[in-house]
Amino acid sequence: MTLGPVMVDIDGYELTTEDRELLADPVVGGVILFSRNFHSLEQLEQLVQALHDIKTPRLLIAVDQEGGRVQRFKDGFTILPAMRRFGEIYDTDQKLALDMARQCGWLMASEIRSTGIDISFAPVLDLDKGISSVIGDRAFHSDPFATGKLAQAFTAGMDEAGMQATGKHFPGHGSIAADSHVAMPVDERPFVDIELEDLRPFQFMIDSGMNALMMAHVIYSRVDPQPAGFSRFWMKTLLRDKMHFQGAVFSDDLSMEGAVIAGDYIQRAQLSLAAGCDMILVCNNRDAAWDVVRSLKDYTNPASSLRLTHLHGRQLVSRDELVNKTRWKEVRTMLGKYVEDPSQDLLDPTNYQL
Repeated sequence: MTLGPVMVDIDGYELTTEDRELLADPVVGGVILFSRNFHSLEQLEQLVQALHDIKTPRLLIAVDQEGGRVQRFKDGFTILPAMRRFGEIYDTDQKLALDMARQCGWLMASEIRSTGIDISFAPVLDLDKGISSVIGDRAFHSDPFATGKLAQAFTAGMDEAGMQATGKHFPGHGSIAADSHVAMPVDERPFVDIELEDLRPFQFMIDSGMNALMMAHVIYSRVDPQPAGFSRFWMKTLLRDKMHFQGAVFSDDLSMEGAVIAGDYIQRAQLSLAAGCDMILVCNNRDAAWDVVRSLKDYTNPASSLRLTHLHGRQLVSRDELVNKTRWKEVRTMLGKYVEDPSQDLLDPTNYQL
């Protein structure tokens, strides 16, 4: 068997009969977990094991555990700082900032991998230009070079923990005020401006060996009338042919408002895959997930399946082993000084792919 091109979600703390039926379908290759799927470490480990047991090759299991505003699992996990904290430190002490970013990537990935989950959709490679509230302090920096260096350090830490990184949101969401969860963002800049700014961290990370990217639900109107996640130009002509990216490409959630322009769910799925996505996400709408899965029953793409299989996590370390490591204790203490009051968070990402 191969990994199918659809990633779906589930509602609760354990699998229902319908969950198992959907996840066992050959078209489904992955599952993304949200805060609603977690109430304790023991429960999460049992859920992940149940997901692993469904099929071979096993489902690719993902979560958004970026740090800052976007952290699905908290109780029993280290509360991580927003990535902008590392950018602020970088402006005065580059060496310290890069070391902290690497340690944070290692800590995040180690804790997630200890539960058996394969990937966290991180890091954000968008630039923080003070325009996009949905990006904001999720971004490392406003400068492309600083963003690339910090992301490289963060992903090096993830790799130490046995997790592949996923850069997002290609080709860059930081210059648009509108939130693609609830609106259709349009970036009216010419391609040359995007190339000189937003694309640079992505190219830097591609050259550094990044193995996965997630697309933005943004229309770059002076480049292509389709949102990037449905555009052959962005995914094939530019990303594959010009930028020489060889890894896996994920759509952002097809349930987001920024995807509506592409048609109904079946049309969104087919257009996204045809344009170059390897795996499409269909979250928070079980009927739509079933519609998409049934519409793709004859779909095959061995190259995509191979790219996705390479994202399975490596070197699983148990939670008991992890918490007894001196490094785990030291990094937690170091990062704790840079965590802001979560009550100041104005974004509630609990059940949405970001």
